[in-house]
Amino acid sequence: MKALVWVEHDGAAVKDATLATVTAASKLGEVHLLVAGHNVGAVGEQAAKIAGVAKVHVADDAAYAHALAENVAPLVVELMGHHDAFVAPATTNGKNIAPRVAALLDVMQISDILSVESPDTFTRPIYAGNAIATVQTSDKKLVITVRGTAFEKAAMDGGSAAIEAVAATGDTGKSTFVSAEIAKSERPELTSAKIIVSGGRALQNSENFHTIIEPLADKLGAGVGASRAAVDAGYVPNDYQVGQTGKIVAPEVYIAVGISGAIQHLAGMKDSKTIIAINKDEDAPIFQVADIGLVGDLFKIVPELTGKL
Repeated sequence: MKALVWVEHDGAAVKDATLATVTAASKLGEVHLLVAGHNVGAVGEQAAKIAGVAKVHVADDAAYAHALAENVAPLVVELMGHHDAFVAPATTNGKNIAPRVAALLDVMQISDILSVESPDTFTRPIYAGNAIATVQTSDKKLVITVRGTAFEKAAMDGGSAAIEAVAATGDTGKSTFVSAEIAKSERPELTSAKIIVSGGRALQNSENFHTIIEPLADKLGAGVGASRAAVDAGYVPNDYQVGQTGKIVAPEVYIAVGISGAIQHLAGMKDSKTIIAINKDEDAPIFQVADIGLVGDLFKIVPELTGKL
């Protein structure tokens, strides 16, 4: 069985989400990678060094510069003539491309897998992660997205895969890239941060969020996250959001400040190695998953904690 993995990259380097996807794909069989983009030769060379990869397909064309699903999907379908499974990380791009590929192949997509039980059987979360479903497919071609927090990351070096240029399928003309507003931060990216400090609606406003959460995060070298309630209230941009409709994270340490622990938020962070919760409500659901709980006023506890670091 040959699995084709979508390589998540920023045009210059392979992103961590790809590494977990490679591990998942390796449980299916031989792993091939697809690097699609514009001027991505360096990304292809880096991808070839990932441990466990047999071949890297590089599609270098302006049509793939922004990973538009309408342009990428026909390329994937073309390559699926020689592959049995298309495996993508459950990132924004992966979740955008995979459904279109599945539709073009006329197969059912298997989303957000947590494990590979056999080449046709997988587990995936349902009901916001409160239940785990085991699903089996009879499709000849598989289209799968992978929850990166559920798999170990493949090593970034040690591999020596062959690099093969593939012909572009061109611009379909169905969509056009207009612009992208990308938040830039000196802090670690949420999905790869080892420590995350997240704030909730209890912080009351944007100013409090920045003055309470960010100094603690800076002292710890942590990424900054937020609950959906805090994002919806306008405290921070939506790329901070952790949860079922935000980013799925599993850092070494997750510090939840003023977050009650709604089921949608827990779905995005409950796989964290150590969870620390700070909340004045001792009955808050967050304490049911927390390893360490501090009951009290966050406006006193967090500055004191920050000051002692």
